[in-house]
Amino acid sequence: MRSLQEIQAKEQSMQVLVGLTSVFEGIASLRIAQIKSQVLQSQAFFGELWHMYTQMREGTAFQFGRGEDGHKLINKELVIIITAEGGFSGDIDEKLISLVLQNYDEKHQDIIVIGHHGAIRLAHSGVHFKKYYRLPTRDVDINVTPIIKDVQQYRSTTVFYQTYVSLGVQDVKRIELSTAVQEQGKHSKRTGDEISEATYIFEPSTQAVVNHLESSMLHIALSQVILESKLAQYASRFRAMNAAHTKAKDSLDGVFLEYSRAKRGIKDERLKEIINGLRKVQTA
Repeated sequence: MRSLQEIQAKEQSMQVLVGLTSVFEGIASLRIAQIKSQVLQSQAFFGELWHMYTQMREGTAFQFGRGEDGHKLINKELVIIITAEGGFSGDIDEKLISLVLQNYDEKHQDIIVIGHHGAIRLAHSGVHFKKYYRLPTRDVDINVTPIIKDVQQYRSTTVFYQTYVSLGVQDVKRIELSTAVQEQGKHSKRTGDEISEATYIFEPSTQAVVNHLESSMLHIALSQVILESKLAQYASRFRAMNAAHTKAKDSLDGVFLEYSRAKRGIKDERLKEIINGLRKVQTA
């Protein structure tokens, strides 16, 4: 049986753990609300760009902002994997890496990893990746320009990322990047004036403006995928912290009960000693 001092020390450590899990749970909840707001704002801006783009482009093919200058593209598929920066993200990263490994073809795919945790997990699995980028710490004005330059060198790009279903449910998903852009465009509301070369002057050329719009929308689409991935990570973290908080609180209750029993046991022992002492005095 543990001593009263040991139980008190255990109780104090459990109180600290309960407090910490509660704080982390609150932080995750706050970041979820912030990211949701940011996604809504970027979706509105994307809708304005898509409205201009669809009126100016020729054909329906999305060229990733690289135009048709004929430069040689890498004849592989680029795979972008978005994970957490650290391992403190619940079980969602493990689920994502498992999906990637099931579909990975070394001969026909190159991998770029966003998030340190994913890079570590792939390295441990013996999978080579071409580049690694840190997961952006900011939720606004995310700089994905270096990644977009990588994307523009490949014929196609597939992104594996975490998706937010609800606060209690997160999943993993794969999507072709150009499809993601065009799907988002289909759901965008038409806003603004009609745009054509008859009413506007495009400098340096219409094609240059189209390329710029494609690149801008690609930036927004990839930024939104990163934000959704972070949203799922925070939700997974919230769920993990909620479970840890509940477990810590249950443990604290158990330790408190043990402390109460130990303290009562000490009192009972002292009472027995007093009674035995009185009996000895009476029989003397």
